[in-house]
Amino acid sequence: MENFRNETDLLGTLQVPANAYYGVQTQRAIDNFKISGQKLSSYSHFIAALGMVKKAAAKTNYELGLLEENLYHKIAETCDELIAGKLHDQFPIDMIQGGAGTSVNMNANEVIANRVLEKLGKEKGDYQFCSPNDHINLSQSTNDAYPTSIKIALLNMNLELVEKLKKIVLAFRTKGNEFAGVIKMGRTQLQDAVPMTLGQEFEAFAENLEEDISKLNANANLFVEINMGATAIGTGLNAPVGYATLCAKNLAQISGFPIISAKNLVEATPDTGSYVIYSSAMKRLAVKLSKICNDLRLLSSGPRAGLFEINLPPMQPGSSIMPGKVNPVIPEVVNQVCYKVIGNDLTVTFAAEAGQLQLNVMEPVLSHSIMESNIFLGNAIDTLREKCVNGITANKENCLNMVKHSIGIVTALNPYIGYKNSTAIAKEALETGKSVYDLVLEKGILSQEKLDHILDPENMLKPHQF
Repeated sequence: MENFRNETDLLGTLQVPANAYYGVQTQRAIDNFKISGQKLSSYSHFIAALGMVKKAAAKTNYELGLLEENLYHKIAETCDELIAGKLHDQFPIDMIQGGAGTSVNMNANEVIANRVLEKLGKEKGDYQFCSPNDHINLSQSTNDAYPTSIKIALLNMNLELVEKLKKIVLAFRTKGNEFAGVIKMGRTQLQDAVPMTLGQEFEAFAENLEEDISKLNANANLFVEINMGATAIGTGLNAPVGYATLCAKNLAQISGFPIISAKNLVEATPDTGSYVIYSSAMKRLAVKLSKICNDLRLLSSGPRAGLFEINLPPMQPGSSIMPGKVNPVIPEVVNQVCYKVIGNDLTVTFAAEAGQLQLNVMEPVLSHSIMESNIFLGNAIDTLREKCVNGITANKENCLNMVKHSIGIVTALNPYIGYKNSTAIAKEALETGKSVYDLVLEKGILSQEKLDHILDPENMLKPHQF
């Protein structure tokens, strides 16, 4: 018994570990929600955001004359500790839970209150001096503090994801420059098309991903609108006049983001549209990233019976039965992450649609899905860059040899001999095994000098005058 303390709530008395900063409502959440195994303590940005929101609320309450100065300073100091990464082990609840986030909000309220009590020289749980509800949650509800914390967390998480995205864009662009002189065959529908350079292919990868930087940032910018001061449903019950606007101003100063108060708090409280659109931006990135990984796997296929145009860094043996086999394990794992992100986006969609009347109670699974996607994508992007893209090399001779023996170069003859003649040449080349080059000369369609100029791969890489 001496290792526990008793705390009481609406449902009665419950034992809480004596040294824990969390209290009875957190303990109930620990007992009730053994779901995903992913704890709030693993999401440091979320806990830091809770600290920012609670600090902004305390500052607003103090400035409006609702909180005594010494208590305000102790609350602010404790919130700064959360922001700095301290006490995060005191957030042991599952990310997926019932109650529309009440357990998360009360976990933060209890940890802050008990840490403040410690600073005041009081015993944990002696809430008459600092109460999780009456002081830390003053002028708030879970329904405004919880979604606001999610938004602040996602704003910071987006900054990190975008930085990782910028680095892999640079990595692909660097490879594009390195492979600028490597002539290869372009393909459509997995069939020979027309020549290009490997550099153009990798530069396209870079450009493709770079487009998503602005998309992620634009969609994340929707998170700056918050509903602090809405309290339970947006009417502002139990919040003082001016609280919403002042709290948004204080949170902007604390977080560094241009936070604004929503124009209509009743509308903003159940609204999850910003989560939907940001999740869709991550899904778009995942789709693109997965396609690029598919291409890397195809381009490196072989080494004898595939395309074998590039070499991926060998990371580990590829088979327990086939000696010498090395698999493209890094693109493979990134593909799988992308599938998870795409699935999470569907979860976000259903969770957002499930809102009813003045609240969406599905925000726990919604927020967990978005944060998980963000973390998974960031880790996958770093892994792909560090363990794959940076070490890719080109098989230059093999690339050129495939161009020389491809039927696809006949496309370059269209402007000179017409589509019908080009088709006939291509068909005969396929049937006889002769090269396009030899057949054109054999039939006397073009001079060797003219043909050499037209079929020089370098001349087929960009528009030119006929």
